[in-house]
Amino acid sequence: MRKKSFIKSVTFENTFWGYAFILVPFIVFCFFTVYPVISAGIISLQKYNPIQSKWVGMDNYKALLHDSLFFKSIKNTFVYTICTVPVNLFIAFFISVLIVPFSRKVQTIYKAMYYLPSVASGVSLSVVWLWIYSALPSGLLNQLVILLGGDAVNWLGKSSTAMFSLILMSWLSSHGANVIIYIAALIGIPSDYYEAANLEGASFFQKIRYIVIPSVKPTTLFLFVTGIIKSFQVFMNAYMMTGGGPDNSTTMVGLLIFNNAFKYSEFGTACAQAIILAIGIAIISLLQMKFLGGNVEY
Repeated sequence: MRKKSFIKSVTFENTFWGYAFILVPFIVFCFFTVYPVISAGIISLQKYNPIQSKWVGMDNYKALLHDSLFFKSIKNTFVYTICTVPVNLFIAFFISVLIVPFSRKVQTIYKAMYYLPSVASGVSLSVVWLWIYSALPSGLLNQLVILLGGDAVNWLGKSSTAMFSLILMSWLSSHGANVIIYIAALIGIPSDYYEAANLEGASFFQKIRYIVIPSVKPTTLFLFVTGIIKSFQVFMNAYMMTGGGPDNSTTMVGLLIFNNAFKYSEFGTACAQAIILAIGIAIISLLQMKFLGGNVEY
């Protein structure tokens, strides 16, 4: 009996302190994540007004079925995601493969160089890219185009080039975090694999194909899923660079939600769009884990 009571007391004591230590972060999570999500769901069912709201049920969701701008923003977000996420992963992987053969000190220097832009404010980076895309005589990209024999282009002012400009901005920036994660995964590959490959006379590209790529599959899946989530939530680039124009050619779902909430005070519509976006991201993430993560060993 004493032994059983001792075991129960020890178990209770360990459990109590475990819950005590996670209580504060759990409260923060509930207050800043769970509560806003529940509130957004409730507001999406209302014609919301800070003073007096009117319950409208599913009317906000039904209105979105006839909102052409909402569907256009979804299309724009899909195009942006498809064009940026795979390319960005390839660029980060390629850079990481080039950095890994160096010594640890040199790796640290390169990692700092690539990650440093991520520390800078997104607004400041957008200002730099606005200068790159600006018209002559200050626009760096137009100067390069003219130097190569082409004509100056209004990169952000034309529907045919505005989306490509945002995609190009994503390709040429913000790879620091992915590079660091990939380098950590590459360093973790056992050296025995490379030694065996050398004995078999494997070439560099064969090592990449049969050793490196399979070994970093979990990392690639993680970066792919999180990259798509971030891409579907993109807001800063479109807001700072184009404002969604011209002709709503760069209006993303995140920017549309922001405009409805804080520009037109349509909080119910904005929350309904946010809920649909969250559900869409969750479904896409689950499908990725199901169909892409089946053969991945963690």
